[in-house]
Amino acid sequence: MKFISTRGEAPALSFEGALLAALAPDGGLFLPEAWPRLEPSEIAALSGLDYADAAFRVMRPFVEGDPAHDDLEAVLTEAYDGFHHPAVAPLRQIGPNAFLLELFHGPTLAFKDLAMQVVSRFMNRALLRKGGHATVIGATSGDTGAAAIEAFRGLDAVDIFILHPKGRISDVQRRQMTTATEANVHNIAVEGTFDDCQAIVKAMFADRPLSGRLALTGVNSINFARILAQIAYYFTAAVSLGAPHRPVAFTVPTGNFGDIFAGYAARAMGLPVQRLVIATNVNDSLPRAFASGTYQPQGVIATSSPSMDIQLASNFERLLFELAGRDAARVRALMAELRATGAFHLSQGELGQLRDLFSAHSVGEHETEMTIRGVYEETGMLVDPHTAVAIAASHQETELGATPMVVLSTAHPAKFPDAVKRATGRVPEQPERLRLKLGQHERCTVLPNDFAAVAEFIVSHARAAPAAAEVRA
Repeated sequence: MKFISTRGEAPALSFEGALLAALAPDGGLFLPEAWPRLEPSEIAALSGLDYADAAFRVMRPFVEGDPAHDDLEAVLTEAYDGFHHPAVAPLRQIGPNAFLLELFHGPTLAFKDLAMQVVSRFMNRALLRKGGHATVIGATSGDTGAAAIEAFRGLDAVDIFILHPKGRISDVQRRQMTTATEANVHNIAVEGTFDDCQAIVKAMFADRPLSGRLALTGVNSINFARILAQIAYYFTAAVSLGAPHRPVAFTVPTGNFGDIFAGYAARAMGLPVQRLVIATNVNDSLPRAFASGTYQPQGVIATSSPSMDIQLASNFERLLFELAGRDAARVRALMAELRATGAFHLSQGELGQLRDLFSAHSVGEHETEMTIRGVYEETGMLVDPHTAVAIAASHQETELGATPMVVLSTAHPAKFPDAVKRATGRVPEQPERLRLKLGQHERCTVLPNDFAAVAEFIVSHARAAPAAAEVRA
């Protein structure tokens, strides 16, 4: 299978090529040239399989004919062996026809582990095959960075640099990153927002000489391999609830649009998804776009759900490509409009397609706190603020009939103890693997919101020599 850019001006690549490139050289995002389809019988056959075996069957069509195909079974087995629940991504009922999909049983207690543990292994194996070395850079609003560092720490073929917005992630999220002791791990606290961090990362990829010399690659959800690994749990959850013979709806706490796009991909592959509900906090660029047809990111507001404190959702470009009938020229025009004016306008046809499958709801801070409290009082369960935003949004979907609603629970409540305590009066118990992280010495470099300053730091610390020396010179 080949992978093409949403902007249509970059060569098609193999899976391994797209994995290592992360971002297309034309600034676009990679997608498969066509979505593979699973027959209903193939979907039904996922029932009862171990998670790694089910993920293998879902992901295999994307890597056929690629060197990564021979790695897939071993990668998935290794990736999920360290999870702290035998089901890896278990379902838990919270109400009539309402379920939580618990995605926080990995090493960093966040859903990002399900993809990052896979991507790091794919990437390291590919680099070792090539005798190469890569510099991974990424921006995080909280959980991506911790999951990436945990997955890549100590790897011989990779240096990893993670940017986070200074003072805008939780203490637990920060310490999960900054207490890593391995020499290949570098944390950068940027004096700005997540969107600023993401803009710097994109600018580094766009600097072709710098990107080439440092062998830059990315592990944010701009990397399609991240999306691919996330598709699997939509299938396992839906099959547990009766798919393919019964449709399922999903509500997803949404920041950069990668996780919910994986749900779209699952539907494109044949999974009977009746509704995908976008749940955001007060950073509501997506709900406003659904209401008006105009996508216009505004200033980022800090909330108790920091991983969703995003206004510019990079992966929305992937959906635009689909809505536009895979017309790359249309995507280029929309992205140019966004750069020039700070907004773009969907056509009536595009907006209609969007509303046919998706809903979007914004949830404020008070409602988030009340939802955490309500879930605790009704079920005895503690949920984190991101999950609470999604639960609150799911309550606004009242026309699904007998279709079960699955809410993606993306982080363990112990990662956000202050917010949970405010809402319930209880401090969530810390799993041992988290307790071991929080008392250790932190390593982090604070830098201004400035491309040149960040690029200079990465160049001076990356091991991609002699390329680094050429840049410094």
